[in-house]
Amino acid sequence: MLSLEMIQNAKEVLKGVATETPLFQSKVINPDGDVYIKCENMQVTGSFKLRGAYYKTANLTDEEAKHGVVACSAGNHAQGVALAAQKKGIPSVICMPAGAPLAKVEATKSYGAEVVLVPGVYDDAAAKAAELRDEKGYTFLHPFNDEYVMAGQGTVGLEILERLEDAEVVLVPIGGGGLISGIACAIKSLKPNCKVYGVQAEGAPSMYNSILHGKVETLPSVSTVADGIAVKQPGDKTFEMCQKYVDGIVTVSEEEIASAILLLLEKHKMVAEGAGAVSVAAAMHNKVDIKGKKTVCVISGGNVDINFLDRIIDKGLQVNGRLTKFAVTMMDKPGQLTQLLQVIAEAGANIFNINHDRMVRNIAVGKCLVDVTVETRNKEHSEALIELLVSKGYDVK
Repeated sequence: MLSLEMIQNAKEVLKGVATETPLFQSKVINPDGDVYIKCENMQVTGSFKLRGAYYKTANLTDEEAKHGVVACSAGNHAQGVALAAQKKGIPSVICMPAGAPLAKVEATKSYGAEVVLVPGVYDDAAAKAAELRDEKGYTFLHPFNDEYVMAGQGTVGLEILERLEDAEVVLVPIGGGGLISGIACAIKSLKPNCKVYGVQAEGAPSMYNSILHGKVETLPSVSTVADGIAVKQPGDKTFEMCQKYVDGIVTVSEEEIASAILLLLEKHKMVAEGAGAVSVAAAMHNKVDIKGKKTVCVISGGNVDINFLDRIIDKGLQVNGRLTKFAVTMMDKPGQLTQLLQVIAEAGANIFNINHDRMVRNIAVGKCLVDVTVETRNKEHSEALIELLVSKGYDVK
């Protein structure tokens, strides 16, 4: 059974392997709270997962280690297991969803693991890993539903209280629940009055639903930019830990996640993946009452797919009113487009992209559709631009 003693032992085992990541204050996440960031995106392999993977590997029997290990992961646990196995001289096979970010797949291979790509999401990769375990005799390293894994992740909680002993609220991302189980056990054992809240993506609320209904539930599907926490079903052991130690679970939207990634990138020059940024999103958008409270947001990982980052930034800019997209239907006559551009200039917006199309279906002959993307200062500026266009008689959508 997971305990404070296990977590403290894990901290000793992890010395020289896992980095004690920075904890620093942020003035921009939520001005009403005293917010701090625990930067597990700066951990070795780019996420907290090395902690649990290495502690589990360190506790394998000689017989288990001899057979090699197999694991399933969307990317971060994969890298943690691959590096842990490499350090222990143990062969590793990692089953990953076929849609996992390429950067995570390549990073896992770079640590010496054999990667098996499986169509579907995490749970499909888990089924394949179980199949290989039975077929090949590998030792299965579960990404979250294991006491040793939870204990390793719980060392994050010990580090938080060592650096900020008067912490009042801790916000933790939840996928399968291994990270929050360990952190909550550590914090509640040492400081029971400190509140620990979990954060899930609205498109993958497996633990949220399970806690709400008092039993482990399986989602029919998941869809979120936070691929690292896109889990259909939490573990029975992590579910039990969340019931025992966690004060509540909230969810954040895709737009809120994107805005958190953008804020961290722009204000702190810090890259966080979707799963890592959900705690910041919860603090930014007041999902939990943190007014006047010392609050820690655990940024669980930073292994974002660079090829996908521009789309996330684009979404974040739209949410914050920094990028405004609209369409105008108008007469297809000389000078009409120039007049539209003059109104946009009058509003102080900057043209980012424009497309003039007279071949659109359902547009009357003699009219055209102009799709426009402009840079605006904030939501108020964006709204003022649209109001100005409407006041000038433009049909804006």
